[in-house]
Amino acid sequence: MIQLQRLEGFYRVARAEGYARAVPTFPYPITQPGIHQQVKRLEAEVGVPLFERVGKDRVVLTPEGRTLYAHVAPFLEGLDTVVQSLRKGEVGGTLRIHASGHVLRHLLPAWLRKLQAKRPDIEVALFESKTPALDVLRLGDTDLVVDHLPAVPDDVETREVGRTHPFLVLPAHHPQAKRKQVRLEQLRDDAFIAYSTDRYLRDLQLAALARAGVTPRRLHAADSSETILGFVAAGLGFSLLASLLPGGPREAGVVSKALPGAGTGTVHAAWRKTAARSPLIQAALQLAPRL
Repeated sequence: MIQLQRLEGFYRVARAEGYARAVPTFPYPITQPGIHQQVKRLEAEVGVPLFERVGKDRVVLTPEGRTLYAHVAPFLEGLDTVVQSLRKGEVGGTLRIHASGHVLRHLLPAWLRKLQAKRPDIEVALFESKTPALDVLRLGDTDLVVDHLPAVPDDVETREVGRTHPFLVLPAHHPQAKRKQVRLEQLRDDAFIAYSTDRYLRDLQLAALARAGVTPRRLHAADSSETILGFVAAGLGFSLLASLLPGGPREAGVVSKALPGAGTGTVHAAWRKTAARSPLIQAALQLAPRL
C-alpha cells in the first residue's frame, strides 16, 4: 500500500518542478533530503522513474509520472475541501427513510421539498413499510423510520414530527353517511375492516369499538390504510383510521367523520443513537416539522 505522504511529496515536487522549490509548499516542516527520500521510495514501489532532471534544480515528470499525477492531483487538491465539508457536516449522499404509506403521502412530501431546496446534494431513498421498520433501523439498513411507534427500544432516539386524529370511515352510500355525527353502536350490524399486519393499530381499532360496546359480527382484514379505504369504498364495511389530514382520509366513495374526544396519535422520526451525529440525519431533522 502506497503511503499518502509519499504521494504528497511526489505531487508537490511535480507542482514546483523541483525539490528545493517544493519545500515551502508543505504545510508541515520538511527538508529537501526528506522530500527526495519520499519520491525515491515511491519510485521504488511503482518500479519506474517518475521525474527527469532537466537542470541543476529543475525536474519534470516522465510519461509514467504524468500518468500518476493525473490521478493523484485531483484527489490531493480536493482533499482540503472534503475535510472542511466533513467538519461542517456538509456531506451529501443518500438518506434512507422507511415510513408507512400514509406518512409517505401526507407528511414527507413537504418536509423533503425543504430538504431538497436547502441540500440538493442529498438524495432520498423512500421505502414503504406495512409496520414500523424498527428492526430494519437497528440493523443499519435504513437511516430514519417515520411512523407511529408503540414502543421505542433503548438504542433508538425519536422526535415527534406529526399528529394524527381518529376518523370513522364509511361507504358514501351508507345510510349513516349523510348524518353529521354517527355513533359507533349504530354500526354494530355492519362488517368492520381491520388492519391485518399491524397488531398495534388493529388493537387500537378493536379497543375503540369495545369502548363503544361494539363487537363486529363480521371482520375483514387489510394490510394498509389505503387498502382499507378501498374496501370501504367498495361497500365491504366501515373502519376506524388515524389520519394526518384535518378532514380525515380522502378516497372516492368514502365519507370520513371525526370521532370527538378520541384523542390524538403521534408520528415520530426515529434513528439509531449511534448514528445521531450523521450529517444526513442532522440535515433532515433540522427541517423536520415542529409541533
